[in-house]
Amino acid sequence: MQVTARNVLKGTIKHIHLGTVNAEVTLEVNPGVEITAMVTKASVDKLQLSDGKEAYAIIKASHIMIGVD
Repeated sequence: MQVTARNVLKGTIKHIHLGTVNAEVTLEVNPGVEITAMVTKASVDKLQLSDGKEAYAIIKASHIMIGVD
């Protein structure tokens, strides 16, 4: 797999919550560190995503914001 994104995090799928059209896929990239992505249900099927499967969080963003209280 080759991508242009600089932030690629390998992890394990912990949970998939299917909605009507989309799905929330939660990936554990380190113990206790999770990232959740919104994807289409078609993508879940095409990539054969399931709990326990290894996958990658590929993050490509032009802006990342940080906030504090």
